[in-house]
Amino acid sequence: MRLIIDCDPGNGIAGANIDDGLALALAIAAPQISLELISTVSGNTPSEIGYSVAKSLLQRLGENIPVLRGASQGLLEPMKVWREKLDHSVDQNGLRDLWKEVVPPEQFPLVTSSAVHGIGELVCQNPGEITLVAIGPLTNVANVMQLYPKFTESIAEIVIMGGVFDVPGYQKDTNFGIDPEAAHIVLTSGANITLVPMDVTTQTQMLHSDLDYLATFNNPLCEFLVETIRPWMNYSMRTRGLAGCWIHDALTVAWLIDKTIVTSTQNYVDVVLEGAKRGMTILYEPELSLLNVNPNINRKPVTILKTVDSARFLSIIFHYIRNY
Repeated sequence: MRLIIDCDPGNGIAGANIDDGLALALAIAAPQISLELISTVSGNTPSEIGYSVAKSLLQRLGENIPVLRGASQGLLEPMKVWREKLDHSVDQNGLRDLWKEVVPPEQFPLVTSSAVHGIGELVCQNPGEITLVAIGPLTNVANVMQLYPKFTESIAEIVIMGGVFDVPGYQKDTNFGIDPEAAHIVLTSGANITLVPMDVTTQTQMLHSDLDYLATFNNPLCEFLVETIRPWMNYSMRTRGLAGCWIHDALTVAWLIDKTIVTSTQNYVDVVLEGAKRGMTILYEPELSLLNVNPNINRKPVTILKTVDSARFLSIIFHYIRNY
């Protein structure tokens, strides 16, 4: 399976989530996946930080996969409030010390933003062959759709981690909240889409005992994950009251490896663009919908993951990463 992962990785960055790094690790380790391109977008981390995180991981592993930096901000949504929340919560919570023993990723010189062209050309030159895993805000993907008219029919599938329907305490998720317009463009594009919302990813959990298990294997991927996930897990336990941490993004890749670990449904999905509910994910019936009057919108149902067998999900991660 030929894959592009568009992401916002934060492994090793104080206060940043580690689930993108785990998704990348699983895609790199699974022999049935050919990870051909990694692109970064501003979300969990700014796009230039995510770029350095991804490059550092590949350098550590001796892997040669192209990494391209993408959008630094959403199409319309101001980034300042989001960056304040995402980049400074660790200090507001007084928990930066959790990362004191983690070596931060090396700073790599920034290249011209080229993710959109890299994704568009790879997909359009290989119609029906490439799957795109989008686990950050959908800014890059929406930009590709607008610049490459044949992208939507050329992409085999887009697997999106984003959206939230009924998770207590979460009106909207970060990925759709940071760029509602991009999410709307992608969800109504008519592409073959599978949505992995927070409703299913919050059924996943990784514990310190899982990291202890990974630590028994002497390979650089296990070492990277144990080193960077531990502080985030402690942070998650302190700030979210969890027994460990959710591993949202990794489910997108595990599902591609074994689709029997989940249940799913199909429905029409969109994102609210105006008013107090801006950024919220909604289901709708196309014949009754007054949401969008744009006649060019391709109303097509998306596959939505509903439940996951968390033990089998973790066993997939362990199996591939320990054998890397």
